[in-house]
Amino acid sequence: MPAKPAQRLKGQIAIVTGANSGIGAGVARALAADGAIVAINYVTHPEAADAVVQEITEAGGQAVKVYADVSKEDEVQKMFQDIIQQFGTVHILVNNAGIQKDAAFVDMTLEQWNWVINVNLTGQFLCAREAAREFIRRGPQPDISKATGKIICMSSVHEVIPWAGHVNYASSKGGIKLLMESMAQELAPHKIRVVSIGPGAIKTPINHEAWATPDAEQKLLTLIPYGRVGEPADIGEVAAWLASDESDYITGTTIFTDGGMTLYPGFATAGLRRVGLHHRHHHLHRRRHDPLPRLRHERVKPCWPTDTKTSFRPCCASSKGRNLAC
Repeated sequence: MPAKPAQRLKGQIAIVTGANSGIGAGVARALAADGAIVAINYVTHPEAADAVVQEITEAGGQAVKVYADVSKEDEVQKMFQDIIQQFGTVHILVNNAGIQKDAAFVDMTLEQWNWVINVNLTGQFLCAREAAREFIRRGPQPDISKATGKIICMSSVHEVIPWAGHVNYASSKGGIKLLMESMAQELAPHKIRVVSIGPGAIKTPINHEAWATPDAEQKLLTLIPYGRVGEPADIGEVAAWLASDESDYITGTTIFTDGGMTLYPGFATAGLRRVGLHHRHHHLHRRRHDPLPRLRHERVKPCWPTDTKTSFRPCCASSKGRNLAC
């Protein structure tokens, strides 16, 4: 992503966790394009982190890679120490690292539960705590940013949409919602802003099967009123804006970036759809005789997949042989 003329984040240091692929990489590119020096956090595939650093550098930005497993307190603390030692401070944290370990609820192991909660929720707590400590230690730098510091939590539409077959993931995102809001409430007097982004279906490796073929993508689009699947750059643009002074009065809220997925598209016709024109004629005929006339409708239940293999795979009321939550 080429550098932007505005350079809204010039002179600011950002840490983006899980930034060697997917949404994290998209966010890192966007922050760098807006002038931030970006630390690309990774825990596996260091070559992918190198590739993101190289891409940012070749586009005229600045980036370094930094290792840490965000679920481990000592590694998170070392990551912040290393970046602060190298650059003097941190201004922006994007809490992006996250995983899925899907299973039917009755089959889910404690290991699967703990792994997702430890990375997705505890990892955000550990990183945000270190960031807040640094922001308060450093104090305001009004010539660089109106806010003393910015924490952006990567949540999901599943902080509000239940997801059978993914209870550990959905629980982690629901937890992020109140973690973010509670941090925002507590840290606002320090001029620290805390916000979340709630992505919907984004083309990333974590949900590749859901959009990998034209047929799969077309089915996925039934959940997205806006009519397209998101890209990592869509989330990156929102993150860069939230990190900038342009959003200085925003804290303690989630910005859903989902093409309308949280609008519950199954209810686009009030949860009902007409089953045929003849019913309209029947209704008009009945109006003369029925003191409480009403349209005859077919009930359409909005469905959410419980497919434990594929994220965001849509379903419909007529699907057979699949485990649906309707």
